[in-house]
Order: sequence, then structure tokens, then C-alpha cells
Amino acid sequence: MDIAAMNVRITLQANETTTDEYGNHKNTWTDYFSCYATVSGESGQETAVVGETVENTEVNLTVRYCRETAAVTSTKYRIVFENEYYNILGIDHFSYKKKAIKFKCRKERR
Repeated sequence: MDIAAMNVRITLQANETTTDEYGNHKNTWTDYFSCYATVSGESGQETAVVGETVENTEVNLTVRYCRETAAVTSTKYRIVFENEYYNILGIDHFSYKKKAIKFKCRKERR
């Protein structure tokens, strides 16, 4: 793994359920962990959804292995990269050698 290629800062956010003063449950995103990553496999395409053209940008982000990144799952976490939100589609642990983890992500539509 080339450490010098890890030149972008990302933030992992966790999805948590909070309760307001009236007892209503609400999903919120809180910052979980921030680290440097390598960007690879950038791809994108445009599709028409209900008469509107939207982009589907996918990107692979590789980070160093640590306790915090090893705990990330695709269902309860997302990634903030260059002020854009990315949903995690898949996680590659590189044969569980505990050196790096690759996240396959898709840009969230807002």
C-alpha cells in the first residue's frame, strides 16, 4: 500500500436513532471517524428518472486498517468526501490481512 497516495480526507458518519423531548424517534448522522484515503475506480453515468437526468457517481476509497474502520458496515455508515455524501455499497477487507480496507461507494442523491 502506497501511503503517499492517501491524499484525501474523508469522514465516516454513523447512523443513530435519537429521541426528542416529545419521545419521537429520528435518524441522525454523527461523525464517527476521520482519516485519509486513496481514491480509485471513479466512474459515473447519467440516467433518466421520472423525466429528470440524474448522475450515478461511484468511487472506491481505500483506507488503512484500524479498529474504527474495521467496525464499519454498509448499513449503518456513510462517507463524506469533498462535502458530498456517499453510501457504502460494499466493503473489501483484502483477504483480512489487516492492512487496508476498500469501500465501494455511490454518491447519495439529495
